[in-house]
Amino acid sequence: MHPAKETIVEDLQAKLNASPFLFVADYTGLKVGQFAELRTRLWNVGARCHVVKNTFLRRAAKSAGLPELAELKGQTAIVVGDKDVAAAAKVLKNFTAEFKKPEMKTGVVDKIVVSTEQIKAIADLPSREVLLATLLGTLNAPASKLVRVLNEPASSLARLLQAKAEKDGATAA
Repeated sequence: MHPAKETIVEDLQAKLNASPFLFVADYTGLKVGQFAELRTRLWNVGARCHVVKNTFLRRAAKSAGLPELAELKGQTAIVVGDKDVAAAAKVLKNFTAEFKKPEMKTGVVDKIVVSTEQIKAIADLPSREVLLATLLGTLNAPASKLVRVLNEPASSLARLLQAKAEKDGATAA
C-alpha cells in the first residue's frame, strides 16, 4: 500500500480505537450546508463526523479489532466520539428525521455490531447524566429510608415533649 494511504488508515484506526462507538452512514444527497450543520450538532455532543473511503474503513476497522462491517457501499461517513453514545445517536436520529438524510447503515458499540433499529433505540435512551442520577437515587434510597427509621423514635419523643410543653403552657396561661 502507498505510504500516504497507510497513513490515512493509521489515522482512521486511531480514531476508531479512541471511540467507544462507531456509526456508519450513507450521506448521498446531503448538501454541503446540511453536512456542516450535522457536524456542528455532533460536535456539540462530543462526537465527530468524517467522510471516509470504504476500503480504508474496512482496513482500519480490521486493524482496530472491530467486527467486519458488511454494508460498506456508496458514500460513507462515520461518526465517532469520546462521550455519550446516546447523545450522538439522538443527534443522528433527529437530523435524519429533519432532512431525511443521512441514511444509517450500521454501527459498532463496544465492539458489538448494531443495526439501524438498535441505533434508534439507543437514541431513545435518556442522556448519560440522567441515567447516572437515576442510578444514584436508586442507590441512595435504602440508606435514606434507614436514616429516617433510625431517627423516628427520637423525633417522636421530641414531638411528644413539644406537645406536652405547649399543653402545660396553655394550662398555666
